[in-house]
Amino acid sequence: MPELPEVETVRRALVPAMEARKIANAFIGRPDLRWPLPENLGERLTGRHVGTLARRGKYLLLALDGDETMLLHLGMSGSVRIHHTRPQTAKHDHMILEIDGDKQRPPAWVVFNDPRRFGWIDLFRGDIHPMLAGMGPEPLGNEFSATYLADAFAGRSGPVKNALLNQQIVAGIGNIYACEALFMAGISPRRKAGTVRGIRAERLVTAIREVLMKAIAEGGTSLRDHIQPGGEIGYFVQQLSVYGRAGNACPSCSAPVRVITQSGRSSFYCPDCQR
Repeated sequence: MPELPEVETVRRALVPAMEARKIANAFIGRPDLRWPLPENLGERLTGRHVGTLARRGKYLLLALDGDETMLLHLGMSGSVRIHHTRPQTAKHDHMILEIDGDKQRPPAWVVFNDPRRFGWIDLFRGDIHPMLAGMGPEPLGNEFSATYLADAFAGRSGPVKNALLNQQIVAGIGNIYACEALFMAGISPRRKAGTVRGIRAERLVTAIREVLMKAIAEGGTSLRDHIQPGGEIGYFVQQLSVYGRAGNACPSCSAPVRVITQSGRSSFYCPDCQR
């Protein structure tokens, strides 16, 4: 599933293609994805002007005129592509937005493709969608700190890896970047979350920020489905230290990287470097 860096990569690519521009036409290929789509979605999007594009956790938010916002979640296999000539509609292209051109910018076609149909599109009014209510702070924002993380983990006896995946604690972190941040911080995924405080919390917050910023700079991580809107892969896959590297040598100490299953998710770590 695309995580924060992949979604942020999509947002940044869409800004010049969509912000302050008009949706000339909207094609919707089916009435549902993971859940039913809003009724008459294509008609409701056609002719609308797009304002600011934002991200919250793993969600994209496109402000529309008329005080309405489109929320997009990429699901397990969703991707967004930007074309500057009209594309042929491909299998699993569930939404195609034709964006008007102007004197400075040519027309664009924004295509949402989702083979497994775990993605989601919705329209809402107001400040926050119910799916975003109760979500934790952004890990790259000012509210996220070692003090906050230690307080949020306090009293939790479950593994720290599982706690990092809890979107009510911190928004946008998924399996890949939780594994990589814990490795960088030298913290075992088995460690009880409630014991991560003080210097450990400081190391973990620093590692989370560093891993996410590096991944964004590299366009995210391409393992199976993620591609950037321009068609490029996410090059952070070349910098992964432990994720997906079970049996390979740890880049720090050369011990074999191990993998365990925690709450149905694979956790990759170095048993010598991470305590």
